[in-house]
Amino acid sequence: MLGNFVRQLPALLGLFAMLAGQNLVLAQQTSDAQVPPPTIRVTTHLVLVDAVVTDKEGKPVTDLKAQDFKIEENGKSQKIAVFSAPGERTARSAAPLPPGIYSNRPEYRTPPQSVSVILLDAVNTSFKDQAYARSQMLKYLKQQFQPNQRMAIFTLTDSLRELQDFTSDPHILQAALEKYTPQEQKLAKAANPDLPNTMPPPQVLSGKAEASVVYSFPLTPANSTIMASYGLQQFQNAQGSYVHDRRVEITLNAMDTLARALAGLPGPKSVMWLTGSFPFTLIPQNRNVSGEELADVLPGMDQERLGARAAGTVAATERQSYSSEIQQTSARLASAQVAIYPVDVRGLASGMEASMDDLASFQPLNPSDVAQARAAQLSDTQGTMREIARETGGQAFINQNEIKDSVALVLQSTGSSYTLGYYPSDRKWDGKYRRISLKLDRDKLSLRHRTGYFAIDLSQFKGRDSDRVLAAALVQSVPATLVAFSARVKPPAENKGKLGVDFLVDANTFSAEDAKGGKKIDVSFYAALFSSSGKMLKNASMRANQTLGADDYQQVMQRGMLLHMDLDPQKDAKDLRLGVRDNRTGYVGTIDAPLGTQ
Repeated sequence: MLGNFVRQLPALLGLFAMLAGQNLVLAQQTSDAQVPPPTIRVTTHLVLVDAVVTDKEGKPVTDLKAQDFKIEENGKSQKIAVFSAPGERTARSAAPLPPGIYSNRPEYRTPPQSVSVILLDAVNTSFKDQAYARSQMLKYLKQQFQPNQRMAIFTLTDSLRELQDFTSDPHILQAALEKYTPQEQKLAKAANPDLPNTMPPPQVLSGKAEASVVYSFPLTPANSTIMASYGLQQFQNAQGSYVHDRRVEITLNAMDTLARALAGLPGPKSVMWLTGSFPFTLIPQNRNVSGEELADVLPGMDQERLGARAAGTVAATERQSYSSEIQQTSARLASAQVAIYPVDVRGLASGMEASMDDLASFQPLNPSDVAQARAAQLSDTQGTMREIARETGGQAFINQNEIKDSVALVLQSTGSSYTLGYYPSDRKWDGKYRRISLKLDRDKLSLRHRTGYFAIDLSQFKGRDSDRVLAAALVQSVPATLVAFSARVKPPAENKGKLGVDFLVDANTFSAEDAKGGKKIDVSFYAALFSSSGKMLKNASMRANQTLGADDYQQVMQRGMLLHMDLDPQKDAKDLRLGVRDNRTGYVGTIDAPLGTQ
């Protein structure tokens, strides 16, 4: 099947010639010679580290050379193989896409100099604080937004959603924010799981349990109050555990979606995560990392607190419960060069304020104990924000009422980061956590970068569920970019009553294996029609799994892989989601094509 499409390429390529205003070169993804594609798409395990360097006044330093840096992994010096300084990334111009043609390619998403995302977190933030964060962002756009800035706005409710795609027009961003309404925290009112028996156990007499339930104290009015309090505590614990688990799952899924959406875009990415807390921490759950090493990774945290963060806090407990998922998510964020900048939307906080995490544990009745518990909880949530920032190379902003100023500081350093790449001397990809240390030969300069990574080859990860990943990507309106492609959608009136789709996939973004007679490729194509309520009405798929001869393979590499698919139109269909998956690596690319524009 694919061979026929390869031979038809010269005639079919005219369909896409208008994408670039020239003979089709969209499939030829030629990156800047000094800036390699993201690590997640490299099979040779090149590790990329983004670093922001500032002087004593906090201003970015942009004149450093490769020889000014020294990089170590687990204490061993590494050779810098790739280096790019701020300003060396150049944007490729791209004409606007004409009607009926869609693409997730980088030049149609955002230029490489600056990839900035604002994320409004409604899952881990109270309604009041959400409203305050929204008003602060509107003030920022009206008062401090710079003409050269370009950003996207995402929201997190039950899943990650794109409120506004990347744009440098503050009026478009303002309009999107003004339409957005802060969300009531549905999780706090969510149905609870079945509760276990909350009554005390039966009394044991003479070493034997009585057949009937005999309680160890009489049911006086006072003891009834105690029993009611005990039942309430059990109920709150179960409710808190359920809500916290859901928050972990939703937040992890959001980070995964962000990584897949941003991984195909070149250069470092800054995500300003406006939230009230994070339900887990990214501190490595790897006992090969000593307390001294953790202290080096997390400077400013004393040994007692390190022990608490390592095991015992709610966030640390969740890290242990979701260890595998968190490690994979951390690896995806690192590979996609995503730095998270947590911004605490609670502003100046004393610790007396109620928060989402109040449901995570039973609050004692004594007011002074409540105050102490909430103060400790505030310290823990802010500590988790700092840890996530350090692990991803970002910076946490806490105890600041002017949230807009925090965002301005992040964007001031956006585009002024260095990218260093090295091939680890430890070639055993064993999934363990590896510490990264960067040092400068110059004095009095501050350096910020991610502190390590999990040595996980995501393309070869045995536990991955490629079908689940694909399904999750297709129901998201946020485009996945690991496999880059463009598509032309032809309405039924122009395609013999069928909804027609022409896929053109960038061959540099999927893999090929050596095989007898040429190169073997295994790529699947998907299309799904959705109603306005998000219900999937119809779907179709095709698979190109064959070995290409040298000439055909060379043509695909130069011009891309093209495939046509027809779907039966559906009366209530409002959106068409297109996807391409490299079955060998599990990498996915998606496009959202609203049918209202057809």
